[in-house]
Amino acid sequence: MTDDELKRLNKILRQKNTSETVANRILILKDMDANHPPVKTYKQCASDHGISETTITNVVKKFVNEGLDATINLKRSVNSDNAQRKVDGRVEAKLLEVACGPVPKGHSRWTLRLLEAQMKIILDEPISREAIRRTLKNQLRPHRSDYWCLPKKEDPEFIACMEDVLDVYELPYNPKVPVVCMDEKPYQLLGEVRDSWAMRPGDNKKVDSEYVRKGTCSIFAFVEPLGGRHHTSVREHRTAVDWAEEIKYMVDEMYPEAEKIILVMDNLNTHKPSSLYKAFNPEEARRIIKKLEIHYTPKHGSWLDIAEIELNVMTRQCLSRRISDIETLREELSAWESERNNSYALVNWQFRTSDARIKLASLYPKL
Repeated sequence: MTDDELKRLNKILRQKNTSETVANRILILKDMDANHPPVKTYKQCASDHGISETTITNVVKKFVNEGLDATINLKRSVNSDNAQRKVDGRVEAKLLEVACGPVPKGHSRWTLRLLEAQMKIILDEPISREAIRRTLKNQLRPHRSDYWCLPKKEDPEFIACMEDVLDVYELPYNPKVPVVCMDEKPYQLLGEVRDSWAMRPGDNKKVDSEYVRKGTCSIFAFVEPLGGRHHTSVREHRTAVDWAEEIKYMVDEMYPEAEKIILVMDNLNTHKPSSLYKAFNPEEARRIIKKLEIHYTPKHGSWLDIAEIELNVMTRQCLSRRISDIETLREELSAWESERNNSYALVNWQFRTSDARIKLASLYPKL
């Protein structure tokens, strides 16, 4: 490209109304321009901009064969979504405002019918459901919600606990001082009322929707992310004594030779050193505590506990079915635990403190 063409592309790139497609094409041309180094490879360019190498090839070929104007000027088909959209910017902005706002009483979410009726009231003119659907298609999904642990903004307590745990995860592997993550989850025991119909070619397995409740229990999970060691246990309850007995098992049976065990867990009310005094005499409780270095994840930050990953894997691979009694559950989890240990399953934790200070900047106090 010439210097004038490069200046023109930079000017277009700075404009707020430049579409994403045009912006991507400009970035490709700049990355692949031999007259203005550094020049990237196709693979580097695709990785930087999240596009395929085929797209890069097509853009470069179009520039070489048809010139700059043909490359950056989009010619939409008369049948494309953009061509058929009949909502101007003012109406679109109002529609997005309504769809992001509170839902009318008696409804759990916005629907096309509700939005059609509401927009008619606001604008005094009807907008078709199809026009509303096309407008929201690539911007909003009112019918879907994500459940997440939402911490408070500018929360120093959250930040302090988070960075403490992240520092622990950056420690090098040391078998004498293992890092162990612990978590627990309730599990409902369910029995079948009728036998399932076996799967056959061209047809899915049929499971009756009716079931029998057989009570509840609690599953404890321990995982050593860098050591590949896993342990699960099933208990009838999740009391302080249950937790204390599980911690004693970890200290005496899993890591008897360890000089110190760095334990990461959430701050459930039973996950306290005081629970050990409820289960054992003071000498024994103190002996166990002296082997532990405890780090708590912050409130609304349980996703920082790697043991939650273990529980999610466990649920997908072993628990996504009905299990009617606690003995069967113990047998199934024991088999699953053996498979995990034999495969030496590690956890490659990628989220670092430096990442948190960028991606979670809103949680840090403004000084």
